[in-house]
This record gives sequence, C-alpha cells and structure tokens, in this order.
Amino acid sequence: MASNFRIYCHQNSDNLHLKLLGDFDGTSAYELIRTLERYHGNGGKVFIDTCALSSVHPFGLEVFQKSSSIKKLSHALTFTGEYGAKIAPQGSNAL
Repeated sequence: MASNFRIYCHQNSDNLHLKLLGDFDGTSAYELIRTLERYHGNGGKVFIDTCALSSVHPFGLEVFQKSSSIKKLSHALTFTGEYGAKIAPQGSNAL
C-alpha cells in the first residue's frame, strides 16, 4: 500500500462514509475492497470521498474496478470528489 494511503470510515444507521487520502495504487485498491467487504453488511449506501487523494495509479483503478466484490456492490456505491468519476466502477454513481 502506498505509505501515505489512509481510509477514514464513519457509519451511521443507514450509510457508510469513506474518505480516501494519499495515493491510490494496487495495494490501496485491495485495502479499499477489504474495507467495503467488512463494513458494508447493512444494505445501505456507501459514499466514497476522493477529494483528499493525491494521485490515482492505473493499476489501482484496474484492481478496484475488476474486483468481483466491487461489481456486486457497485449499485450501492456513490463516489464524490476530484477522482470520483475516474474510480467509480460501472453501475455506481459519481457526483
């Protein structure tokens, strides 16, 4: 994982909010996938804020977007921030 990558999580009764910070590379993508698998059990929406990302590496995008777990969750994902539209897999929302 990029040494400066962090995920801050906040969950309320219905929704999960994630804020991504640092560089998004392949290992960071796996960390985000694991976080989504672990926290998204309530059937609510997931909002992923990308405004604090420094960069997005092509391999990180590929790992994240091709993940079978993410494909199953994509309908519940909403991405915001500068890199939201770039990271958002097919079937998810980008604001």
